[in-house]
Amino acid sequence: MNSAITTENLTKQFGDFTAVDRISFEVAKGEIFGFLGANGAGKTTAMRMLCGLLSPTSGKGTVAGFDIYKQSDNIKRNIGYMSQKFSLYEDLSVAENMRLFGGIYGMNSKAIASKTDESLRELELTNDRNTRVKSLPSGIKQKVSFAVSIFHTPEIVFLDEPTGGVDPIARRKFWEMIYHAAEKGITVFVTTHYMDEAEYCNRVSIMVDGKIDALDSPEKLKNTFMASSMDEVFQSLARKAKNS
Repeated sequence: MNSAITTENLTKQFGDFTAVDRISFEVAKGEIFGFLGANGAGKTTAMRMLCGLLSPTSGKGTVAGFDIYKQSDNIKRNIGYMSQKFSLYEDLSVAENMRLFGGIYGMNSKAIASKTDESLRELELTNDRNTRVKSLPSGIKQKVSFAVSIFHTPEIVFLDEPTGGVDPIARRKFWEMIYHAAEKGITVFVTTHYMDEAEYCNRVSIMVDGKIDALDSPEKLKNTFMASSMDEVFQSLARKAKNS
């Protein structure tokens, strides 16, 4: 596997509590990888370690070829991130947000201008380039936020429950953007609590009490658990959780 992310026995402890317990997996370049688990399962802690925001207690890991212990600054420069909470500046316009984050990502002014025009065309927001973000519908905000998270064409984008609070039609359009990014070679690492979205991933891992209890394609997981949907797979694993 040509890997974008690797982990080997990755562990994070907070005192006597083990939030992430020796997880090992690989994510291929260009893959859409779903990272699922109930609240308290350890998803967010694991993602923070992979993004270089939290130091592991033990184990190994690389992101975009960089060591998560020693090269966290390199990791941050080569990833995009979109949180569950809307992260753009609401009092700035759509184009101003793109210019701001382009500068933060170290892009030059010519590249920022070109990428801004391209992104606005793809989002069909050319006429709204000067519209303040706070006046946009929630589904459009999420699309703009995703466009900003991949504005610098990162190797990997981490999406933390990116479609929370948006309607099903907007969620479907958002996933079209994810597929388009993956087609460009960007690896997508996504957490979601919508089990229908797990069906859109190439592979899915499911965490229970800090451990990865299942990892495979949605179809294979459904076959293994004799389930008709990913929701059934998730429920059969989540029922045994101690920390949820």
